[in-house]
Formats: sequence, C-alpha cells, structure tokens
Amino acid sequence: MTNKIGDNFLWGGAIAAHQAEGAWNIEGKGLSIADVMTAGGNGIPRKITQGVIEGEYYPNHEAIDFYHHYKEDIELFKELGLKCFRTSIAWSRIFPKGVEEEPNEAGLLYYDRLFDTLIEHGIEPVITLSHFEMPYYIYEKFGGFSNKEVIPLFVKFATCVFERYKDKVTYWMTFNEINNQADGQDPLHVWTNSAMIIEDETKKEELVFQAGINELIASAAAVIEGKKINPDFQIGCMMAYVPVYPYSCNPEDMMASVKANERRFFYNDIHARGKVPTYALKYWAEKNYQIDISKEELAILKEGTVDYIGFSYYMSGTISTLEEIEGQATEDIQQAKIVKNPYIEVSDWGWPIDEVGLRYVLNTVYQRYDLPMFIVENGFGAYDQLTEDNTVHDDYRVEYLSKHIEQMKKAIVEDGVPVIGYTPWGVIDIVSFGSGEMEKRYGMIYVDKDNEGNGTLQRLKKDSFSWYQKVIETNGEKL
Repeated sequence: MTNKIGDNFLWGGAIAAHQAEGAWNIEGKGLSIADVMTAGGNGIPRKITQGVIEGEYYPNHEAIDFYHHYKEDIELFKELGLKCFRTSIAWSRIFPKGVEEEPNEAGLLYYDRLFDTLIEHGIEPVITLSHFEMPYYIYEKFGGFSNKEVIPLFVKFATCVFERYKDKVTYWMTFNEINNQADGQDPLHVWTNSAMIIEDETKKEELVFQAGINELIASAAAVIEGKKINPDFQIGCMMAYVPVYPYSCNPEDMMASVKANERRFFYNDIHARGKVPTYALKYWAEKNYQIDISKEELAILKEGTVDYIGFSYYMSGTISTLEEIEGQATEDIQQAKIVKNPYIEVSDWGWPIDEVGLRYVLNTVYQRYDLPMFIVENGFGAYDQLTEDNTVHDDYRVEYLSKHIEQMKKAIVEDGVPVIGYTPWGVIDIVSFGSGEMEKRYGMIYVDKDNEGNGTLQRLKKDSFSWYQKVIETNGEKL
C-alpha cells in the first residue's frame, strides 16, 4: 500500500477523433456516423440526417481542425506536462466504408505522424478503437451492429491498427461508453454506439441487447487478436459510470438501485468476466427476447476479457420507489423513478455534481472485477468567458476537477484501488458530443470558435492550464 500516487501514474487529457479532428472528407476518409449529426444546443437534441444534407450545419466536419493543428496542440500538451493523451482512431479514416479489403494508407500515415509526435514529446498515446466513429456505410449496408456481419469488419479494423502501431501504442480500449445505449431510450447513443436507427419501439430494447452482444463479441475477438500481435498490449473496455443511489434507506429503494445499476454492469460484466450474467438471462427470458449467441461466440467472450477498466465519470443518479417523491418513471423497475438528489448541486446543463461518486465508482467497480482502473474521462462543461487579455478565469473548472482528483487520491491512498491514470475530458475545447456545441467547453485550452462555426481557431491557455500543470508537476500533491 502507498501513501501517495505512484510515480508512474499517467496524468493526461482526453479527446475523441470525431469531436476534434475535422478533415471529414479529405485524404480518403469516408463518411462516418458522426458526420451526419447536426448541431443542437442546451436542451436541443442533435438531428441524425440521412447522409449529408446541404444547408445543415455539421460541427464535426471541421471541429477544431486538430487534423492540421495537432503539432501545435501537442506542444501545448507538452508544456502542460501530460504523460499521456487519449484519443481515438477514426475507423472511416482507415476503412472508408468499413468493407474494403485494404486500408487507406493516407489515414494510417496520419496516425503514424500523430503518435510519433506524441512519443517525441514524451506523451504516451492511449487509444480508443471505436469512439462513435463507425463508417456510415455500415448503417446503410448492414443496419448497424445488430447485424453479425459487422463483427468481422470491426475485428479486421482492430487487427490492422494493432499491427500498424504495435510499437507505438500500449494502452487500447475497444468501444467507448458501450453501456450508454443500455435501455435504448436515447436515440443518439443507440446511433453512435451501434449505427442503428430503430423505428419500431416494440423491438428497440431487444435490438439494442443484440447489438451490444455483437459488440462485446467483436471486442473480445479484437482482444484475442491484439494479444497475438503484441502480448504486452494493455487492452481495456470503456464504460460510462453513472452510479444510481437509493434515495432512502427503504429496502425497496435499495433494491431499485441494484436493478438500475445492472444496466451499467451488464456490458462490463461480460467484458471483464467473459460470460453473460444470470440477471440478463432471466430478463431476456421474461421478455421473450431471442438473443442470437452461439457456443463459439460464448467461448470468444470467455477468452477475450479485458486487462483494465477504463471509464468516464461525470455524475451520479438517484432512484426512489416512494410515492411522495416526484421523479421520472423507469420502464423496467416497477414503481421506481429517477429523482433529484437534494444533497448535490447541478451544472448549467443540469448534470449533478458529485465528486464523492468518483470514489464510490472506483471502489465498487474494483471490488467487483479486481482489475486496474483508468479514469479516461472526467470534466466540467461550462460557458467560458474570454477576457480582454485573452484568457479564461475558470475557477469553477479548477474547483470541480480538484475535488474529483482529491476523491481519486482517497481511493488510491486510503482504499487501495489501483488506478492507472487520469485523463480529464476535453483537455482542449472540442465539439460537445451531446449537443454539438462549441460553447459547452471542457478544455484547459480555449479554442476560438463559436456554436455557428465562426472563429479563428486560435488556441489560448485558461487559468486551469497552469493549475493542472502544477497538479502534474507535484504528482497530485498540490491541488
């Protein structure tokens, strides 16, 4: 046991290719499922269009043009002191339609240059294979991941980049926030996780379960292939953890929280334990869902378990069965509803702010799987005001991050949870996934661009930049 964070701890920052790179249709890149999502706003959902429609604004098409600015951005990352940098490989940059026999060499060369530049600056790449960037053709041709024909396409893509970057990347993750599609209620997550648009509401949940199983098989098969290519690879999963607390000590509330959290654990249970949990099998039987999974696929799940648990943490939720408490009803937990937690505040976007929840997740998930933990997303989206002297005084972001890092330290030092690293989301301002906004900013580096796509793309350091620099310099001792 240790009294401080280890010297090899990976302090870093995180983005995703589709929210940062831009360059959506150059050098052989194909159309991705992210390229057909329009801009939304605070409380205004993004639209998913059938192909690219003239006159619609697609913020991901340019994003912050990281594709052409990565060298100057990495210089800033080095100045910040990052030990690692998490991003993704845009699948449609490597296989434009997803079905090609040979990869797009221009796309592979781009990531060669990116990873080489990171390594030259002493920054370790941490790479997600599928971060909401599947080729759009997979939707057109196969209807998304509910079709088993997509499994070998993903494995081919994964094997290609594993082989190409086997000496440049050690830490990988397969599917980003795969569990956010859990109940099929959020069309955006069903789309970005599985490239599916489901019109028949009666079939939605069953199709999402089937797509999830197919993705988990694809993930496990990729792990198996990756370990053949480089046994030293560390290949993890990536979960979105929103722990759901019981509102009261009423036993019914406690049980409701157990059932609600199963929605999150289902995907991770298979990633980490290599088998379908009994609670899922019982649920499928009750619903008469016919989930197609063969004995050979069950064997793949068993063999292709992950090395670590990567996860995002932004907020917690609360559930209650008490009649006198108002909330949003749940469909699958009888008499239960999601309710407001009276003990915590919320952000401008209505997200509960609960730093202790991060320690709760680290403990709960580690005890469940006995695998190292990697916090690969945690951050605070806010309206930042640029001052006349071209900076942002984002003390609210510093406060949010410092409180979460303090809870992470407690999990490491007091609770003994092995944590690989911490990569706050949006180390540089990027397009918001949920709303498509630029002005929902997470970064420590400001990018001059607004919600309509106007701006110079100039990069400017916020106050949080120098704060995080000190955090890394002192290995988390000075917050």
